[in-house]
Amino acid sequence: MLVSLSETVVIAPNFKKRLSGVTSTIVHLIPLQRAQGVHIATLGMGLPDYLPQLSWSSLGHLWKQPPGHPFRIWHARRNVEMIVGIIMRDILCMKVRLIFTSASQRHHKPLTRWLIRRMDRVIATSVRSSSYLKVPHTVIMHGVDLEYFTPPTTKKNEFLASGIPGKYAIGCFGRIRYQKGTDLFVDAMIALLPRYPEWTAIIAGRTTAKHQKFEKALKEKIAAANMMSRIIFLGEVRNVHDWYQHLTLYVAPSRNEGFGLTPLEAMASQTAVVTSDAGAYTELVGPGSGTVVPAGNGIALQKAIESYLADPIQTIAAGRIALAHVRSAFPLIKEVIAIHAVYNNLLMSSNKPKDALYNP
Repeated sequence: MLVSLSETVVIAPNFKKRLSGVTSTIVHLIPLQRAQGVHIATLGMGLPDYLPQLSWSSLGHLWKQPPGHPFRIWHARRNVEMIVGIIMRDILCMKVRLIFTSASQRHHKPLTRWLIRRMDRVIATSVRSSSYLKVPHTVIMHGVDLEYFTPPTTKKNEFLASGIPGKYAIGCFGRIRYQKGTDLFVDAMIALLPRYPEWTAIIAGRTTAKHQKFEKALKEKIAAANMMSRIIFLGEVRNVHDWYQHLTLYVAPSRNEGFGLTPLEAMASQTAVVTSDAGAYTELVGPGSGTVVPAGNGIALQKAIESYLADPIQTIAAGRIALAHVRSAFPLIKEVIAIHAVYNNLLMSSNKPKDALYNP
């Protein structure tokens, strides 16, 4: 949906064609931001057509002020987007100011540090990611769309309706690769499922060409264990929210992570979780809603998972606690309001009088 630059105050660039956690964040945030009255639009690729988008040619008009404001906000989430913003502001002298959201859980490389120092405002997505920033910043945790990710409401949402054998499902969703710990999940399932015949494991996510050998090795290991009917690969699915509803337990075994939204999505679907301590997982899992284990520790992961497989009734109860926890602490609107406060702070920092972008 093309929109006019004249009615846009905030630009959210997305300079990556393939789906990623950053892209998913933009997809879920922008409709709610628009609904809250923020004049925001995307620019880039790999985004659904229903999002408000600017044409590339509109960049040539960024020398003009938006109505009622001294500049527009360029909200970057990647290095390349920061670079483009700096060129527009500092070289081309366009009327833009720059915000960067950082989810990185490691020390930044010199280029990234240089870019971040040149931002007008910086947001960290977790306390852990904020610890790697050397500039003033605001911590705003990601939220989850509680209208999109919901508990099962009818029998067709339950696992028995999926057509896959078993009474209970345990899932691991996301890109198939070593970083995500998919092999740790597979090893745990090969060890545990023979002792828990009511459970079936589901793995969903895209495998890029670079990681196809990794996936092939996992499938060969599963076949050698005669577990192909108990550990199911779905590939990339578009209706992932439906598959969350089929689960009783969700596992996020990442070795390293930026933020990691999938545990929030699972908990919003009334599913208990077992996660590593990568990314922001430790900050997401509340008491009674799941278990966090050291990243890369397959033995600890297996023990944590087994405690849930051995007691499905308690696992279902943990899923209810998880749902209440996410609804209280991580609704997407909470993230939206906090981001708007940063926008307003930047807009109001100019010496010229202007209206706030958003008044919660």
